[in-house]
Amino acid sequence: MAPTNISRGIYGATVGLDRLLTLFARNSIKATFFTPAHTLESFPAQLAKVRDAGHEIGLHGYTHELPSQMSAEQQKAVLDKSISVLTSFCNGVKPLGYTAPAWSTSRELVPQLEEAGILYDHSFMHHDLQPSFAPDNSQDWTETNFSSQAAEEWMKPMGKIKASKIVEIPANWHIDDWPPLQPIPGRLGAQGFVDTAVVEKLWREQFDFGYREYDTFIFPMSVHPQVSGKPQVILMHERLIEYINQHEGVEWMTFGEMAKEFLEGRIEGATIEGGADP
Repeated sequence: MAPTNISRGIYGATVGLDRLLTLFARNSIKATFFTPAHTLESFPAQLAKVRDAGHEIGLHGYTHELPSQMSAEQQKAVLDKSISVLTSFCNGVKPLGYTAPAWSTSRELVPQLEEAGILYDHSFMHHDLQPSFAPDNSQDWTETNFSSQAAEEWMKPMGKIKASKIVEIPANWHIDDWPPLQPIPGRLGAQGFVDTAVVEKLWREQFDFGYREYDTFIFPMSVHPQVSGKPQVILMHERLIEYINQHEGVEWMTFGEMAKEFLEGRIEGATIEGGADP
């Protein structure tokens, strides 16, 4: 990894994090910080500010490894190590939730989270504004493979979806600051120089739809300190918070609190169905 990339991460863990903590404190918001265990071990004083301010700290790999690129054994080793590091740092309190780095998941992920006793996940996109129970990903699906000799080999329906016990707080690229606002030279999809007014309008419209169409809904914005810690993005968040707070019945809460409210029936949520019986 280039030193400049490391420098960007240091900015996020120091300057960006401090600015976000100030923003949240001014608005009495408790947030969820999905934190790679490597970051926590490398910046313990900074993450102590997060913990001591009452924010939730969730699982996000060790060094932001992608589950989709690891074996099942590697995934379990990373999960076990991350749980151990976060639990120790949070004075014996085990993390409630997990989000996959880059939302790049695997078949093994949900069963491993169940086995580890994790309450919720924030990696899948079966819905955008409603919590649900994450599918266990045991269903069959066939990848399209043009190198195959016969098209019949991939022309098959997906197997029937089966629900797990893991609550899913949905992931949503459209309310993630990273793709439009983080420049990464040479990487497709990393735009970086989008006017924050464009992003703000997009986020407001999604919030407005949810507020109009649902009695209860969640709006899980993904905010990275190295992105949203930038001055122009902090100002965007200030405007968004002010706008959202103008709506009756709005509550700011951690993802863990969202998952608990869904389980207790205070957030209605959705049932995810699909696929065909064998």
